[in-house]
Amino acid sequence: MGLTPKAISVLKCGIHLLGAALFGWIILAVQQDYFGADAAKELIKYCGRTALEFLFFTLLISPLAQWTRTPTLIRVRRLVGLWCFFWACLHLLAFAALELGGDLSLLLGEVVKRPYMLLGSLSWLLLLALAVTSNRWSQQRLGRGWASLHQAVYVVAVLAPIHYLWSVKAITAKPVLYLTVAALLLLWRWYRYVQYRSVHGEVRSR
Repeated sequence: MGLTPKAISVLKCGIHLLGAALFGWIILAVQQDYFGADAAKELIKYCGRTALEFLFFTLLISPLAQWTRTPTLIRVRRLVGLWCFFWACLHLLAFAALELGGDLSLLLGEVVKRPYMLLGSLSWLLLLALAVTSNRWSQQRLGRGWASLHQAVYVVAVLAPIHYLWSVKAITAKPVLYLTVAALLLLWRWYRYVQYRSVHGEVRSR
């Protein structure tokens, strides 16, 4: 069973609407002073959390496609990944503008001084590589290397939640929850990989 092209288009429109609505909410929240006295830090955290949520959504698509037996669901994964990168860029830009006063030359110093910034920067660079090569042309040009490169999403799924937990400098519910979700998704991926190796290893040994 699979989704029709029309259903895929509707789903993609829904994802675009979700991403746009979340962005619109930021504008409204800033105007209404929703983020409170420390609005800059809260805005930076909000963008980062939203990027993480889209990342988790990306990782969840594959198990959902298998559980629901709708392999065509995979067709929306690229779009969700691009929205993840969009919010990661907003997170970085908000930090640069609100914490560094727009002076990007200070960013390198922050990365050196704050190890959690290093994890965040590595995550962003990996997402940049994934976003730039997410098109069909790159897939054809890179061949087998394309799949290997896009396994880096699992590295981001490790680094980004740790970056978040480390950045708040305290063990609180939200960072722990995000780290737990990441761990569960990665454990599922590891389980599927072990299953795959077991089945294909048995086939080759016959």
